[in-house]
Amino acid sequence: MPYYTSLGQIPTKRHIQFRRPDGVLYSEEVFGTEGFVGPTSTLYHIHPPTQVAGWETKYSTKTEYVETEVMRMRHLKSMDMKPKGDPVTGRIVLLGNQDVEISLCVPKEEMEYHYKNGSGDECLFVHFGSGTLHTSMGTLEFHKKDYIIIPKGVIYKMVFNNPEDGDPPNRFLCIETMNTSHIMPPPRYISKKTSQFLEHAPYCERDLRIPTLPMTCEDEGTFEVRIKARNCVHSYNYDYHPLDVVGWDGCYYPYCFNIDDFSPIVGKHHMPPPTHQTFEADNFVICSFCPRVLDFHPEAVPVPYYHSNLDSDEVLYYVEGNYKARRGIGSGSFSLHPQGIAHGPHPGTVEKSLGATYTDELAVMCDTFRPLHPTKAALGIDDSDYPQSWADWKPEKGSSTSDADSADTW
Repeated sequence: MPYYTSLGQIPTKRHIQFRRPDGVLYSEEVFGTEGFVGPTSTLYHIHPPTQVAGWETKYSTKTEYVETEVMRMRHLKSMDMKPKGDPVTGRIVLLGNQDVEISLCVPKEEMEYHYKNGSGDECLFVHFGSGTLHTSMGTLEFHKKDYIIIPKGVIYKMVFNNPEDGDPPNRFLCIETMNTSHIMPPPRYISKKTSQFLEHAPYCERDLRIPTLPMTCEDEGTFEVRIKARNCVHSYNYDYHPLDVVGWDGCYYPYCFNIDDFSPIVGKHHMPPPTHQTFEADNFVICSFCPRVLDFHPEAVPVPYYHSNLDSDEVLYYVEGNYKARRGIGSGSFSLHPQGIAHGPHPGTVEKSLGATYTDELAVMCDTFRPLHPTKAALGIDDSDYPQSWADWKPEKGSSTSDADSADTW
């Protein structure tokens, strides 16, 4: 999606005759967005993609939100969530609004079908596990700490490798657009003249892993593709394998980006959250807080200043590291700080952070520009004491900083 590429067999020009070895024309499909003036790819199928054998509506995907008029900070403890369903049916929506849904999946089963999200783009962050994403545009191997960007309309099957003995269950975070927008790199990192990543960008084309061969499946039989659209999942049956593309080219495709390849922007003083931005869509952004050198002013305060997100709700998903500015926060925790409420470091953490030169914490943040609402599933893992965790603040006098080797910096 960020830049032009091609894979497999394609003709020398668009919209000309391109034939199979048996002399039959391949079926050309223009895979376009924004009324065909946005990012587009052109695919060449063995069979017409319209050749459907049957269909039915499977189940509703409409999310019910609760406490929609309640405004308070939340801490969701997701590590106790039990494995459930497959990489699609096992997704549990925790927070959302009309622009975005944030869910967590700890899959228990394998996908017995292929899937297409016809409602929005998906950003999957793999917390634990590895495997293969088989897509209509090729194969993507994914690993722990990968972002997987799957644009709307791409058919795929997500196959996890079995965890090794002692490894945690496979787990991934899903951030999904609900407003027809697309998840893209921030425009300020992209050249308007060439669409190339600019020199000040925290990642570039070399960091992105795009689909590779094998791509084409010529199996015949009955194959199910489940399509999410209109607040439902619909089942479509085909008499041929849905991954029958022999070649494609364009700028619209899935890809992987590992968060460890994000190069943090650091400064003399505390850097604001936009410096950590990784992706964006309409009315929300996704940021990566990665291990990095801390502020190097001699009197720097490494933990963030207290701040009010006047125009956005802030969700942090904690991946790994030592969260020194948050009490009770651990791997798999979500924190939600809604717009209009000031938040910042917990009592006792500011003085403790002084002199720290490095942070090893890793977290994914989603800032939304409309209020987020929880679901019943979120209330089931909500730490009701979290909003009171700042209440025991007392004035701190200067303390020793000789052992302050790292600090939390959200």
